[in-house]
Amino acid sequence: MPEFLWSGTNKQGRTLSGSISAATRKDAVDLLEKRGVSNVKIRSKGMDLGKLGQFGTNITDKQLATFTRQFATMINAGLPLVNCLQILGRQQDNKAFQTIISELTADVEKGGTLAEAMGRHSGIFNELYVNMVFAGEQGGILDTILSRLATHLEKSASLKSKIKTAMMYPMVVMIVLALVVSVMLIFIIPIFAQMFSDLGGELPGPTKIVVALSDFFIANIVFIVIGVVVAVVAYKMWYKTDTGQKVIDKVKLSMPVFGPLQRKMAIARFTRTLGTLVSSGVAILDGLSITSKTAGNRVVADAIIQARTSISGGENISNPLEASGVFPSMVTSMIAVGEETGGLDDMLLKIADFYEEEVDVAVAGLTSVLEPIMIVILGGVVGGMVVAMYLPIFDLIGVVGAQ
Repeated sequence: MPEFLWSGTNKQGRTLSGSISAATRKDAVDLLEKRGVSNVKIRSKGMDLGKLGQFGTNITDKQLATFTRQFATMINAGLPLVNCLQILGRQQDNKAFQTIISELTADVEKGGTLAEAMGRHSGIFNELYVNMVFAGEQGGILDTILSRLATHLEKSASLKSKIKTAMMYPMVVMIVLALVVSVMLIFIIPIFAQMFSDLGGELPGPTKIVVALSDFFIANIVFIVIGVVVAVVAYKMWYKTDTGQKVIDKVKLSMPVFGPLQRKMAIARFTRTLGTLVSSGVAILDGLSITSKTAGNRVVADAIIQARTSISGGENISNPLEASGVFPSMVTSMIAVGEETGGLDDMLLKIADFYEEEVDVAVAGLTSVLEPIMIVILGGVVGGMVVAMYLPIFDLIGVVGAQ
């Protein structure tokens, strides 16, 4: 999604500036006008040299969720906004985040709104965050909105953590397997090959294959390493393209084991985000636009954008979602009921709760299934290579015993 730098004036006549993500310049201007910004001047965003020092600051989702939860608690207790920010800034251990909070405090003290101040730090506070804070300020329910936002961030962080846990075990096992096989092919098997060569005689078929593989690996190790690096870089570059992102994300949803898990996670994220936005007073069209950017999968994002287009043309949200084929019929049926009864936000949050539980169950099941499979693969590959190396020794022992 393109980013634009903007400047304009608020209702008090104060000059404001910041950055915003939107599909087109017109969409960016429309979003800003809805926030009460007028006389908007906008241009495409290039590299902001002033923010180069912020790279690597590593403000985590957990830190942002903690900040939001503490912020909500203090606002609910009746503390003034500036005092809350000052307290949060003093107790923040992350120096980069502390600096950002200090800038927020200074902007608010000058008379700006909190949403406007946060909008200047789009790398930390995304469009979802800024729009919800804006809705909270406009409705006088900032504490409630921050509390909902904190819950959303905490659940999103928990969901990401569960997926990382599910993916971590097979990744670690495969890395260990690659290292063990590489060490055996480069250092151990050549020793056995030299010993067998000195003894003479015909080697068994499995031993010949392993020795040939070792010779090939040693002779072409530089090309193999370069090939792996090029493949990884090419994959990342292709994923950045429109076509590559569509193809790869579609494959992710179609994978035999991880595909259903990815789909459940995407549905949980979509319903949680949209439900939180709608319950906070954000318009459904704006909510869908924001949600499409946080979907985490291009196929799901395209389905959401299509739903937004259909709604702007007078249709309901459930029909285009069902037509996309991404969302199960249960999800679209519950959304349709929510639309008809006027409780869309509650229904979306109930769907999110259900699918988050489904992700928990799927992760637990996946871990229990993958563990023995990975052990068998690791043992089979390494054990097969060891047996192949010992076959000639067994043959030699048999010959000596026969004499």
